Amino acid sequence: MSTRLFLRTVNAILRWVPLIFLAAVLIGFGALSPRFLSVQNLGAILVQSSWLMVVALGVNFVLLTANVDLSVGATMYLAAVVVGMGLSAAPAWICLLVAVLVGSLFGIINGLFVIRLQLPAFIATLATTFIGRGLGLFLSSTKMVFAGPAVTNLGRAKLVGAPMPLLLAAVAVLLAWLLLHATPFGSYIRSVGADREGASRAGVPSQVVTWSVFGLSGAFAGLGGFISLTQTSAASAAFGQGAEFLAIAAAVLGGTSLFGGRGSLWAPVVGAVLIMTVQNGLVMINANPYAYPVITGAVIFLATLLDSTRSGLVARIGRRQICNQEQP
Repeated sequence: MSTRLFLRTVNAILRWVPLIFLAAVLIGFGALSPRFLSVQNLGAILVQSSWLMVVALGVNFVLLTANVDLSVGATMYLAAVVVGMGLSAAPAWICLLVAVLVGSLFGIINGLFVIRLQLPAFIATLATTFIGRGLGLFLSSTKMVFAGPAVTNLGRAKLVGAPMPLLLAAVAVLLAWLLLHATPFGSYIRSVGADREGASRAGVPSQVVTWSVFGLSGAFAGLGGFISLTQTSAASAAFGQGAEFLAIAAAVLGGTSLFGGRGSLWAPVVGAVLIMTVQNGLVMINANPYAYPVITGAVIFLATLLDSTRSGLVARIGRRQICNQEQP
């Protein structure tokens, strides 16, 4: 087997690693806890994953452009505070729209800092993380914010036998699919992430695309915050804390590259289910709660390691192709 064929084979295998890892986790926890593989618990994992799926979908757009959004956790909290404090008696659909609107505005502000002020996305969104959470704490006076009855009832409702939080996540997945695969916008996102300057020379509005993905990330974070609020019925000061790292880990663990230009719609979905499966399994086997952050950190490390390995293999394959073309 030639070196080039070997590298391609390893790269293909690495693409299936998230699903292989998910299967291994299911088998492992299933062996440790008989209740883990029950239909009821597997359904609960999907419902628990719904908010993370949505937030990771938004982060996925940003990662595809070789940027990062660290403010989604704060966006979730701010959206939940606005909905809980200002719309306690409003219908659920109005609360949903407001949460998405709050998230969108916050994302647009992030885009403003990155595009107009030329700040690195890491620094800009790190700053807005503190701004957004601080604003939420100010509005709530650091007190627990409770959802209205309409929002709480939505979290318990079902449609055609499927829980509403999971259906909302499915709608978000469909919307993300349309944007990435049914419109030129998806190609623009990947081209900007792969080669921003080259994309601009080819006529791609790179600034508009970058601004748009931050707005989408904020909108999906607002929706994720709303879904989480329907499940918890309350938002404490720690609501959404650490969600940004879980969302990034979910997208990268599923196959999206931190270096931009490479990834798929299903990456954040698979990654979110994998992370929530691990957390659910730890509860099922009565693991030490202090071990949860250690396990979560190990998952994030694994996601980064896999992405680095994949990127290195792709670069080596590309260099070999160039060398072969240059040979007489």
